[in-house]
Amino acid sequence: MALSLRALLRPAQAPARLLLRAPARLCSAGTQFQYLVVEKKGAKQNVGVIQLNRPKALNALCDGLMNEMNQALDSFEKDPHVGAIVITGSEKAFAAGADIKEMQNRTFQECYGGNFLAHWNRVSLVRKPVIAAVNGYALGGGCELAMMCDIIFAGEKAQFGQPEILLGTIPGAGGTQRLTRAVGKSLAMEMVLTGDRISAQEAKEAGLVSKIYPVEKLLEEAISCGEKIAGNSKLVTAMAKEAVNAAFEMTLTEGNKMEKRLFHATFATDDRKEGMAAFVEKRKANFTDH
Repeated sequence: MALSLRALLRPAQAPARLLLRAPARLCSAGTQFQYLVVEKKGAKQNVGVIQLNRPKALNALCDGLMNEMNQALDSFEKDPHVGAIVITGSEKAFAAGADIKEMQNRTFQECYGGNFLAHWNRVSLVRKPVIAAVNGYALGGGCELAMMCDIIFAGEKAQFGQPEILLGTIPGAGGTQRLTRAVGKSLAMEMVLTGDRISAQEAKEAGLVSKIYPVEKLLEEAISCGEKIAGNSKLVTAMAKEAVNAAFEMTLTEGNKMEKRLFHATFATDDRKEGMAAFVEKRKANFTDH
């Protein structure tokens, strides 16, 4: 589940500057956002960047923000020039959780009948690779949002946690499931039952994070990784992502069978032919996503 923990965080620090400063931007489809800054970055403008932009609320994940997130993701998913997506926040907070004021008066009937938070899962269903660039607090729903992404890069001062227990509830957007798969039962259980946070270094040692960068370099490095991914065949990249994700859903035998089917499927693509021809001819491959 997700929560906003302003009252539970340490004493206020000096305001951190945002990585992207504009109050709103247009995405490729021309949609203007209230809670996000949405742009295309990279030398070839092939990396979609979504920045959470609710600084006064430490990027708390309200319903409007998550609806806009889904719109931005859909736009980048349909854009043939975008090969990877980066989700980030500010230097102080990736996202400190969900908007508790928005959910505190909900009833069981409303939550269960309306399948509350179900639309948050859109991030995990995007076929293009998604990179989370996490600076500052990634707590509750913020941590869950990061874990829905395919790759997590962290700034040196990032903190991760699932403190829902301190508000009398439990994670409800994948926290108990994805965290356990990422860091193992013992650490996940400790974090969920105590509400304690872990540092960027602890997150990396546990396998939750793949790279740690200086705060001011984080977004640049995430975009650079996105550019590398976008330079490959988008078609084959989607197959590779599907195969890796299958490891979390299938037995080893079933996963290996799926991998073989996807591997064989690459031999029906022009990009597989081009990639191997380029290797043999000692030149750079020119992928066309076919």
